[in-house]
Amino acid sequence: MHNLPRRLRLALAAPLLVASIGLFSPAAHAQSAGGDKSPPATNEDVFLYRGMGSSYVCNARAAGVEFPKAVGIAAATYVQILSGRHGGVVASAGDKKLTNKQLFSGAEFQIITGAMTFCPKEVPTDVKAKVEEAMKKQQEQSKKK
Repeated sequence: MHNLPRRLRLALAAPLLVASIGLFSPAAHAQSAGGDKSPPATNEDVFLYRGMGSSYVCNARAAGVEFPKAVGIAAATYVQILSGRHGGVVASAGDKKLTNKQLFSGAEFQIITGAMTFCPKEVPTDVKAKVEEAMKKQQEQSKKK
C-alpha cells in the first residue's frame, strides 16, 4: 500500500489518528482490563473482520462515499477491533503485538482485496492495478522461499 499516491495515503491515514484516540476509550480499556491476556486473532477472526470491512466499503461506495474515505474508516475500525479484542496480536503473524501502522496496512490491503471480490465496480481502476501488482510480487516472493 506504500505505493499508493501520497494524497490517497494521507486520506487513508487520517482515520488512524481518530482510531488511536478510540483505543484509549473506556470501552477499549474495559476490554483489556483485569490483567487477562487477550487471545490472538485467529484466521476466522481475521476473515470476519475483513468481510465486515469490505462490506462497509461496498455499502459506503454505493452510497456515494469517496473510496479513500470508505477504506480509511473501515481500516481504522478493523484496527480498533484487533487492538481492543486481541491486543494487536494476530496468530498468523506470531506472538508479537503488531503496531497500529502494521495493523492498518494489513487491514487496508485485506479490505481492498475483499472489496475487489465483493464489489469490483466500486474499486477505482488505479487501486486495483496497484493491489494486483502487490499481490503478484507477494506470490513471486513466496515462490522463491
